[in-house]
Amino acid sequence: QVQLVESGGGSVQAGGSLRLSCAASGRTNRVYAMGWFRQAPGKEREFVAVVNWSIGSARYADFAEGRFTISRDNVKNTVSLQMNSLKPEDTAVYYCAADYHYSGGVYHIAESYDDWGQGTQVTVSS
Repeated sequence: QVQLVESGGGSVQAGGSLRLSCAASGRTNRVYAMGWFRQAPGKEREFVAVVNWSIGSARYADFAEGRFTISRDNVKNTVSLQMNSLKPEDTAVYYCAADYHYSGGVYHIAESYDDWGQGTQVTVSS
């Protein structure tokens, strides 16, 4: 089992920045990839970004490309999401998730992931 704890959420004005962190503990050697998802009230959980744990290569949702950066530290067992130029539509609970398998390229759906954190709230005001 891998335990995931998110931190770094908060309230910012549009155009501001936040850096989210996710600390992983337990059997972290099982991790193949770590992803970030978000969920706004009344909406489905939405893919944000994913990083390969070993290589460090990343993929992003269209809305995140150029604004968000995902990174991982294999020594500290952490994954971060740097969010710049935030918009009100970015308001959501952000979750980190661990994937123990190669997804065959289906990294953008929640069902591909095995463990989840409890989430951290991000609120962006106009």
